[in-house]
Parts: sequence; C-alpha cells; structure tokens
Amino acid sequence: MKTPFSRLISGTMTWGIWGKNLNENQMIELMNSCIDNQISSFDHADIYGDYTTEAAFGTAFAKSKIEREKIQHISKCGIQLLSESRKNSIKHYEYSKEYIIKSAEQSLKNLKTDYLDLLLLHRPSPLMQADEIAEAIFQLKKEDKILDFGVSNFSCTQTDFIEMKTKVNYNQIQFSVSHLEAMLDGRLDHMQINRITPMAWNPLGSLFSGDNEQSIRIKKIADLLSIKYNVSVDVLLLAWILKHPAGILPVFGTTDKNRIANLTKAQDVEIELQDWFALWEQSQGKNVA
Repeated sequence: MKTPFSRLISGTMTWGIWGKNLNENQMIELMNSCIDNQISSFDHADIYGDYTTEAAFGTAFAKSKIEREKIQHISKCGIQLLSESRKNSIKHYEYSKEYIIKSAEQSLKNLKTDYLDLLLLHRPSPLMQADEIAEAIFQLKKEDKILDFGVSNFSCTQTDFIEMKTKVNYNQIQFSVSHLEAMLDGRLDHMQINRITPMAWNPLGSLFSGDNEQSIRIKKIADLLSIKYNVSVDVLLLAWILKHPAGILPVFGTTDKNRIANLTKAQDVEIELQDWFALWEQSQGKNVA
C-alpha cells in the first residue's frame, strides 16, 4: 500500500559531498529531526554527490533503526555525469529499459531498501522512447521495486508523450515566487487536468541568494507580510506555494534542524488572497493585468 508523501519533502542533494558532507551520525540525527517534525519523505537522485550520497544516506538509515514503513524514498535516474565512476566522455541522458531498471536497482542497494516509493525520470531526453520507458516501469512495478512513477523538469507535451504508454503521477519542477514559469506556461494547469501531483524544487527561489531587482521587490513585500503573519520570510514563501490548488509538494534543501522545524509552520499559514497576489505582482514587476 502506498503511503502519502509528507506535505513538505526533505531534499538530500546537499547532505553529502555536494554540500554539508554530513557524517553518519549527523545524517541519522537529521533524519530523526525530519520525522519528529512530520517530514517523512526524502528526495534523492542517483547523481547526488557524484553518485555517492544515496549510499551514504542508506548506510546511515540502516543504522538509524528507523522503520522503513515510516518514511518514503523518492529517487531519480537518467542523467549520466562525467565522473570517475562512469565511463562517460560527455554528460548526457539515458532512458533505455535496461538503464532505468539498472539505475532503480542500484538506488535500492544504495538506500538499503526493497522498494522506492517513487521513481522519477530526472530530465527529459530528445531520444527517449515511451515504449521502452513504459516497459521498464511495468517491470519495476511488477517486481514491487517501485510503488509509483513520475518525471522531473518535463514540459506538458513531454509528459503527454510518456503518458501515451504509462501513467505519470508526479512531475518535480522548479517553482517558487521568483520562478513562476510553471504557472505561466500551462504546466500547473496541465497537472491538475491530468491528476499529476507537482513537486517543487528550489521552493524558496532566489530570494536569499540574489540581489537582483526582482529579489529586492519580493523581499520588500515579503518582509512586511512576514510581520503581518508573524512568521519568517521563508515560511511565508512556502505558504505561498501551498496555497496553489494543484497541491504542490515543496522539496526544501536545508540541513539546519531548527530551520526545518520552523518551515513546518507554513502548513498552518493561510495567506489572504490579496497578499498572495501582492507577492505575485512584485515577482513579475508589473501590476496584475
């Protein structure tokens, strides 16, 4: 039986050598901190940490004694990096039946689990074949190695192409108050029509890392609204996403336990309609038409 994903999802990209390089005990502590805050879903990808972070997470998870049924593992495959662990001469995408199955099975070994709750195709390839992808997903589901299937960074037509042969239930996209494209190009509408659940990577956008005109505009109104709603700006930005009727699941990247606990407050913030549009307006830099 599939377990619903938590309303907020912990992204593990920076847990390993691509970020904080957490040791085993730190990973265990962070896993438990997430679970204590009702964040039970963890987002992985085979490439994270140059193909090392999944295995580091899995080793820590095995020693954590956390029951497998209490968490959900999401992973992605398809990107082939230039890496000492791969015989690649150029970065590319690969979605052959054999490669998808092999990647999923390797993620199972890395994470020390019998199944993935969700497998995503990491980025679309111009050479992907819907038949071959469907065959791989059918076999993985038949063998109970994955419970569900989706895509990541796919357009509407790319998703429809895959759905000709197998159902797509999730699409993980970049979306935030500073990255509105998915709301403007029809992807979020398309997902609602086709009963596809959106996941949002980089849900806090560029607000805390950029000093461009857009970030300055958003920060000004967000600071005022954070006072009104008595929450920090990052909580406000997640609440802005959660208000969207598509049921978007934000995938946050912080490894700070105190900040994680604070982010959960977003689920209790109901942004008023005009305040939601005030953030939209400042993001676009023009009045609502």
